Amino acid sequence: QVQLVESGGGSVQAGGSLRLSCAASTYIVKFRCMGWFRQPPGKPREAVAAVYNVGTLAHVNSDSVKGRFTISQDNANNTLYLQMDSLKPEDTGTYYCAAADEVRCTAAALAPYLYTNWGQGTQVTVSS
Repeated sequence: QVQLVESGGGSVQAGGSLRLSCAASTYIVKFRCMGWFRQPPGKPREAVAAVYNVGTLAHVNSDSVKGRFTISQDNANNTLYLQMDSLKPEDTGTYYCAAADEVRCTAAALAPYLYTNWGQGTQVTVSS
C-alpha cells in the first residue's frame, strides 16, 4: 500500500506564499502521473496541477492557478512539491497529493478519478 504524506499547509495572508510537500513511501518514478488536488470548503474536489511521464516529464496546471503555482518533483527523495505564490482567499481548502499508475492519466492528468493513491490532505487558509 502506497503512502503519501502531505505537509507544509498553514495560514497566510493574500499575496503570500506556501510550499507544500508530499512524501511517498515508494519510488515516485514508478507513477505515470502525480498531482495536487484541493477541496474548498463546501465544494467538490478540484484539480490544481499535475506532472506526468510521457518519456519526459510534462506539467499541467488548472486555469485558476496558472502563473502562480508550480509543481515539481524530487525523484531522489521521492517527494512531490507545490510552490504556491500570490495566494488568494479562493485558494483556501484542503490540499491533497495523489499518484496514478494508469497510462490513461497521461492524457487527462487533471482527472481525479484516474488517481488511485491519495494522501490525507493538508489545510491551506488564505485570509484577505
